[in-house]
Amino acid sequence: MSRFVETMLATARNGGQRTGVTTGEPKNPMRRTWAEVHETARELAGSLVAGGLARHDAVAVLAAEPAEIGPAVQAVWLAGGSVTMLHQPTPRTDLGHWAQDTLRTLAMIDSKLVLLGAPFDQLAPVLEENGIRYRQMKDLAGAEPLAEPVEVDEEAPALLQLTSGSTADPKAVVISHGNLYANVTAMAQTAELDTENDIMVSWLPMFHDMGMVGFFTVPMAFGIELVKVTPVDFLSGPLLWADLISRHRGTITAAPNFAYALLGRRLAGVDDDNAYDLSTLRLALNGAEPIDEKAVKAFTDAGARFGMPAECVFPAYGMAEGTLAISFAPLFTGLNLDYVQAEPLEEHRIAEPADGPGPGVRSFALLGPPLPGFDVRIVDEDGNPRGERETGEIQIRGESVTKKYLTVDGPLSTQDADGWLSTGDIGYLTGGQVVICGRAKDVIILAGRNIYPTDIEQAAAEVEGVRAGNAVAVRLDAGSKRERFAVVVESKLAGDEAAEKTLRKQVAARVFESVNARPSAVAVLPPGTLPKTPSGKVRRAAAGAQLAEHLRAPE
Repeated sequence: MSRFVETMLATARNGGQRTGVTTGEPKNPMRRTWAEVHETARELAGSLVAGGLARHDAVAVLAAEPAEIGPAVQAVWLAGGSVTMLHQPTPRTDLGHWAQDTLRTLAMIDSKLVLLGAPFDQLAPVLEENGIRYRQMKDLAGAEPLAEPVEVDEEAPALLQLTSGSTADPKAVVISHGNLYANVTAMAQTAELDTENDIMVSWLPMFHDMGMVGFFTVPMAFGIELVKVTPVDFLSGPLLWADLISRHRGTITAAPNFAYALLGRRLAGVDDDNAYDLSTLRLALNGAEPIDEKAVKAFTDAGARFGMPAECVFPAYGMAEGTLAISFAPLFTGLNLDYVQAEPLEEHRIAEPADGPGPGVRSFALLGPPLPGFDVRIVDEDGNPRGERETGEIQIRGESVTKKYLTVDGPLSTQDADGWLSTGDIGYLTGGQVVICGRAKDVIILAGRNIYPTDIEQAAAEVEGVRAGNAVAVRLDAGSKRERFAVVVESKLAGDEAAEKTLRKQVAARVFESVNARPSAVAVLPPGTLPKTPSGKVRRAAAGAQLAEHLRAPE
């Protein structure tokens, strides 16, 4: 039996009667202990095995409610299978296109079954029309519980994590039982998780790795109290997040930049200083690299009025290829920035320290040392290791690092002969801590200078009228002598010709002032139109396509 399943079983049998998971907040809260979740999972696993599910079979899950997803996922692991959380259709999704994309994904992972749950159980006819085998989660209950888990080894796949991006060209990270055990154990150790006192609060989606691994699998495996709602619950009323932390005495939470900025704005508008008590919060994880210091400051400034310590901000670096987390900042030290001179960084790829913020200075979050079991190094274009404060591509290796992807063209190895995986992230090491500058594919090269899109985006976002967190720099004619960049911003001024013209000029001027380079175009779009990943990051490639369409549109 894998170490991960052994840990999950030990928790359910020994400490699982005391701690559990609360779902359905705020209208219909329901709490079940981890022991109760396990008993339900045993029933579901019995039904799956009786229905023909075999060891190592891939099972896809399409559901939104954590109360359904949690036991179903554990059931698949007890039955010896692997789990894939499918991309979910939205109200605006063309179901015909979604079905075809889903078919490609299911073929890629060689799925034997789709488990359907609310609110997507109504999609059963679409699956039937396309010959996709499925079972309703609600129909699995009541079976004879699985007596003992189906044994699998450490190399068996546990989670096939779909990467963000186009579902029409899917790719899945194959996370083994060994990977999963190594990473959840390293996170628990480094974050000093306390099964007696910690209470985790999350609205992150279960189809995202942070929502699935960080804020369901970890508490389920180790027996930590969890309060879990859906992204729709949060977006319908962002202050629910603060309310849950306050009422449940939450100690650990996580979110991307945009959510912290949003909550900060909503908290700032609350009149009653006693409306919430956020003093119990010790870890507010932010793993969206690069971390937006302004979003963090808005969050901590607003939270201070409700007793929240600024030191709870918990910067991290992670990716699905490392299972989830790669590095954590030191506990209870808050957000610490590394200030570097822009010119040597852009022209010589050296992060030369600066005394503090000012003209010609860039700042990056210190993301802490690698977790136990990880090796991290920086290499140049030829794969040669770089030194302290020298930038290059980040490579990782260790027990948590996946060995392969699944693609529509077949399996693809992720590692070189020495076990190193190239992350595609550009960064450097200083004092043993990881620093991320940006994605290699997004770096804009102008006259030999490496300009990071986040510097452009932060400058654009400073212009009044640009929605916070909704500016994106798009690389044009990449790799050619004519390489350029454009800026796309969201604004409520979109559609007002005169106001748009002024805003474009202001954005172009602020960007030039910041990076000494002028965008070839600035596009102003209505709020809510920039394409984003499930974690809230703007998808630059999709934004580039959107920009091209915008520029082709008749005036």
